[in-house]
Amino acid sequence: MIPWFSRACRFDFSEQWFLFFPNLIKYKEKESRVVLSVKMVSQHQSKDSGSKKNGGKELGMAAPQEKSSKKMKFASSSAETEPTSQTTISDDSKSGRGMSTMPRVVKRKLQKLRPIVEYNKRGKGIGQAHSEMQSYIGVLARSRVSLVDMKWSQIPKDIKEQIWKAVDMAFVVGQGGKKSVLASATKKWKDFKSTLTRHYILPYTNDREKLSQPPETYKFIEKAQWDAFVASRLSKDFESVHSQHAQIREKLEYNHRLSRKGYAGLEDQLEETMPGVEIDRSTLWKRARQDKHGNILDPKVAEKAKLIDELQKQVSEGKVSVYGSNDVLTMALGPEHPGRVRGVGAGISPRQYFNLPKPQRMSFDDRLKDSLRVLLQEETKKMEAKAREEALRMEARTKQLV
Repeated sequence: MIPWFSRACRFDFSEQWFLFFPNLIKYKEKESRVVLSVKMVSQHQSKDSGSKKNGGKELGMAAPQEKSSKKMKFASSSAETEPTSQTTISDDSKSGRGMSTMPRVVKRKLQKLRPIVEYNKRGKGIGQAHSEMQSYIGVLARSRVSLVDMKWSQIPKDIKEQIWKAVDMAFVVGQGGKKSVLASATKKWKDFKSTLTRHYILPYTNDREKLSQPPETYKFIEKAQWDAFVASRLSKDFESVHSQHAQIREKLEYNHRLSRKGYAGLEDQLEETMPGVEIDRSTLWKRARQDKHGNILDPKVAEKAKLIDELQKQVSEGKVSVYGSNDVLTMALGPEHPGRVRGVGAGISPRQYFNLPKPQRMSFDDRLKDSLRVLLQEETKKMEAKAREEALRMEARTKQLV
């Protein structure tokens, strides 16, 4: 039998461990700074020795080309040094399949490096830093928020504050700030519960043994919490709610194949691969439903994509004109739902996308003046109509007398 202290020494220092032992964070920060300083000294010495061997010329000028990728901008705020200017660091490391724990984000937090999240012209997050931030928000929402709370509004405020502070310590969030982070956490928390329900509960309703323990993928879920969550998902109340949502889901005809990058990330990617070409929402809608080989497997989506291609060709030839919300996508799919814009992602209003004028608020006096103006116009039209009738009658009477 392995002693308890031996097992503790082999414990994996994950994100959860640092959250509950703040003193250990300070120790790990100090240790990481020492390691970093040693690495910097060794690199500097090797660089100097290499320069002497090459007659004073610096090494690394003819280094092999790395795989082209967008580099993340970082804001460094180390405790030992003054805050430095923005630098760019390429982080192409990818984790394997399974539940993401974002260890590289934790490592950068210990190094006091915060990637700067970039945004497009509509205020939507783009780039690698935004994708990593979204994954990190998902990790926090899964691990810190209880499963048994039915609504996000019932989650304690201190837990929401912890999520926001953890993200703010790891990334320079920028636009939206706390509101956008918590909105993303809300969605990811709901998606996580939906994933557990669809993959780990509903398929095993007749196998109680399978439901007795939390899934191996999500070992951080406590047994008592898992049992309460399973009981809530097997109740009659949830069964009726689930059937209603299933009916709503069946009405969605054109499913997209977007990853966490969303429409904003797809638009940013197309702007890089198609420079100088205006990317409209019909192109985004069509590309979001293609697989990695450019094929559309759903016949309904393929039919609409073909119609979009034909309409785009007619627009380029001048046979069809587009204006405002009556663009190619509206012609292909039909009118928009009130307050929504298809093919651009959530959070974009019709007024924002189509540059519609903002409705002005009117005071009571202005509304009264407008109503009086309308009444006056109506009365004027009636008087003019009566005057025309009287003139015609007089003209007919005059002709009769003559």
